[in-house]
Amino acid sequence: MKIAAAAYPLDFLTSRAQYEDKISAWVAEAVAQSAQLLVFPEYGAMELATLAGRDVAGDLEASLFAVSDRLADADALHAKLAAEHGVYILAASGPAATPTRPVNRARFFSPGGGIGVQDKQIMTRFERDPWNVTGGGPLQIFETALGKIGVLICYDCEFPLLGRALTDCDLILVPSCTEALTGYWRVRIGAMARALENQCVTVMSSLVGEAPWSDAVDTTTGAGGIFGPPDTGFPANGVLAVGEIGRPGWTYADVEPEKIAHVRADGVVLNRTHWTEQPGRDGPPQKVSLR
Repeated sequence: MKIAAAAYPLDFLTSRAQYEDKISAWVAEAVAQSAQLLVFPEYGAMELATLAGRDVAGDLEASLFAVSDRLADADALHAKLAAEHGVYILAASGPAATPTRPVNRARFFSPGGGIGVQDKQIMTRFERDPWNVTGGGPLQIFETALGKIGVLICYDCEFPLLGRALTDCDLILVPSCTEALTGYWRVRIGAMARALENQCVTVMSSLVGEAPWSDAVDTTTGAGGIFGPPDTGFPANGVLAVGEIGRPGWTYADVEPEKIAHVRADGVVLNRTHWTEQPGRDGPPQKVSLR
């Protein structure tokens, strides 16, 4: 399969048609390169808030609900494009209103019309306060024609037990939104670590560029990347493909599912299998006094 990971810039939109044209063009470009799985980043849906005007887009609270109100239209567009082009699309995540507080939700579209959702599990400091975005529903494993696919949204990828919960997945998608280079590397290191531990492929997409109309996503740094375990059948550094930092566009990689199965069965090391042998599984480490 061919995978496309986006480095996606936000725009100040003046019409719904402009948004539809933008997403359609991005999808068409990836499809022209024979991509079968397209991954957009975390909070890429925030540009939908600009359709409610600059004042709303610039207000942390109001922008949450302005995006949530427009997700249904965005989802209809992504479902249409997935069906027309015969591809899987992880749409850019965005705030989705719930009876309590908005959650950060990614939506996954199949070419056959299936739609799945994945909510972010663990909030960053900014999401907790001042934004007051909360954790959502449980982790999902999506059964697809491309294999079993999970999603760890940005910060979630930095927690190995969330990754371990997706150990059955062949692919883990990591949509991200990071302000600084340090944040990009935290998520990238997490994505590469999850690929190592689970002996799978991880796909990182990023927001890039400036959006001065929003205090939430005003500056973002990142790149697309596709990573595997540095082991049998994969590059020595585990990097299948990586984009240029800050440069908008797609990053592509060809992934052979049989190589994932092979490294899990007969890799030089078997991290996924040996996970349960870690010290501490039966309790905390012993304390030894060396005074």
